[in-house]
Amino acid sequence: MLKTPSLTATPASGHAEGVSNDEFRAAMSRLAAGVVLVTAQEPPLDPDDPNAPAMEDVGMTATAFMSVSLDPPLVLVSLREGSRMDDLLDEQPLWAVSVLSESQRHIAGRFAMKGRISDRLLFDDIPYLRGEATGAPVVGGALATLECRTEQRVPAGDHTLVIGRVLTAHVPSADGGPLLYFRGRYRQLG
Repeated sequence: MLKTPSLTATPASGHAEGVSNDEFRAAMSRLAAGVVLVTAQEPPLDPDDPNAPAMEDVGMTATAFMSVSLDPPLVLVSLREGSRMDDLLDEQPLWAVSVLSESQRHIAGRFAMKGRISDRLLFDDIPYLRGEATGAPVVGGALATLECRTEQRVPAGDHTLVIGRVLTAHVPSADGGPLLYFRGRYRQLG
């Protein structure tokens, strides 16, 4: 007779019995994910500075991004709770996504750095346009770009799932393959 595993209660740590952070992280690193740059605009950090731009561009590399629905067109991005992008999208509903190509690894790395320099400097030498619906930067040479308006925010553990309605979708570049993240590194197909 085959025994089925019993369901165990989840301890106060939030993990099922026997699953450590390291084990979970190692298992999930075996799932290849596409890499995107999520961007939005926020009011100037120093509104009293007469030289400050009217809006500041903010960007964040994400690998937890997916299509949710075709009708209506919805996408989802997972943001670390309390991160700058999570806080910004809690106040500001308009954002954009650039699906990065394999030649844009440097962009993904730049916007994923911990303790990084100001976002204004990060955008400095990256070709981008302003999204027509959001004003957010969309990266030149990206495989696809989407502009979104937040429809729903769902708390999920130490992350927030942000579901956005797609306002515009463009495929500006058919060149190259996608940038992937697998086993803790950026990779390409092939």
